[in-house]
Amino acid sequence: MTLKNKPHHHGNLAPALVSAGKAILAEGGTLTLRQAAARAGVSHAAPAHHFGNLAGLRGAIATEAFGDFTAMMVHRRDTLPALATARDRLLAVCQGYLDFAAGHGGLFALMFNAGDIDRTDPALCRAAAGSYDVLAQACAPFAGGGDQSTRIETAIWSMVHGFAALRFDQIPEDDYPVPGGAPGFTAVLDVLLSGLEGPI
Repeated sequence: MTLKNKPHHHGNLAPALVSAGKAILAEGGTLTLRQAAARAGVSHAAPAHHFGNLAGLRGAIATEAFGDFTAMMVHRRDTLPALATARDRLLAVCQGYLDFAAGHGGLFALMFNAGDIDRTDPALCRAAAGSYDVLAQACAPFAGGGDQSTRIETAIWSMVHGFAALRFDQIPEDDYPVPGGAPGFTAVLDVLLSGLEGPI
């Protein structure tokens, strides 16, 4: 297929390139501007025209990925039964967090670990803050406000992100460095929550 016969995206070119980049990362590939252009079916110069460089494209992908990440946490929370407890809602949000990391490892690494993207970009900041707000809202019932809220949010965020990054559930029991295999996330969360009657 020649370039003149490839589909034109017109005003949708930037979203098409972001989608192409997400697909490449989902497949475990190494993202380049040329690969994104080829996947989107456009000239190899198109990504640079829209995003400036690879870091610009990666930043746009991270921004959209944070939206997907938030949606997964919200979905897990909002599909709970009406009588769900605050603990159930927090666990559901954390499970959405873990599910995204397990199913979208390339995007998860880009969102949190990429050093080349502009972390001050307003759109990226809003998207990342939206994800954190979902977790913070789920933590709120276990805090009395003020500094304690921040400490509890940080403790739970550190724990769920650690589980997501270490991928305990994917480590064969025989390879885990502690006898008995990896601890379950729910059990560890319950230990943390059980100590919240006093200050953290």
